[in-house]
Amino acid sequence: MDTIQYIALSMGVAWASGINLYAAILTLGYLGSNGNIDLPPEMIVVTDPLVMSAAGLMYCIEFFADKTPGVDTAWDSLHTFIRIPLGAVLAMSAVGEVTPALELAAFLVGGGLTAATHATKAGSRVIINSSPEPVSNWFTSLGEDFLVIIGMWTALTHPLFFIVLLILFIILIIWLLPKIWRGIKRVFSTLRDFIKGNRSMSKLDSSAE
Repeated sequence: MDTIQYIALSMGVAWASGINLYAAILTLGYLGSNGNIDLPPEMIVVTDPLVMSAAGLMYCIEFFADKTPGVDTAWDSLHTFIRIPLGAVLAMSAVGEVTPALELAAFLVGGGLTAATHATKAGSRVIINSSPEPVSNWFTSLGEDFLVIIGMWTALTHPLFFIVLLILFIILIIWLLPKIWRGIKRVFSTLRDFIKGNRSMSKLDSSAE
């Protein structure tokens, strides 16, 4: 693997981990175990049947949790403590046998990218959940799964093209995150006003009695 391939794999797995960690591991494990790609020695562990089975089980759980309004937000909140550190570790492992300084740099940048991607996904879901219909959750979740699989395949087979797309994606995240944050605040503000309104109505009803 050349430098471009290492960068694409490292940042690709960090990016994908922020969206769906288990799909990213399964994709890497499948492509690596079938000889379609050559993984760095530090990442060969993802091809182990035990690792792939565990990732497959967790992917199945996430597949349904991620498509249920409210449950998906709780799931994302819990995975803040799972996706980000593992995304950073996978990014570090992807650079292969290099200097400790480069491994630490990959860990830091990979962790930051995973955190940004995770925040974008989780924040978007809070806004989507404000819609009363459940169809948008399904389409969004399926789109994310498809994006992770295609993204990882692109990072491994067309690394330079993936890096260009990743740069554009990072620019999009920088533009989106402030808007998502404002949207989240509006959702919680509306929810707070709704709860206060219900409490006020309950007090009025009690006084009338």
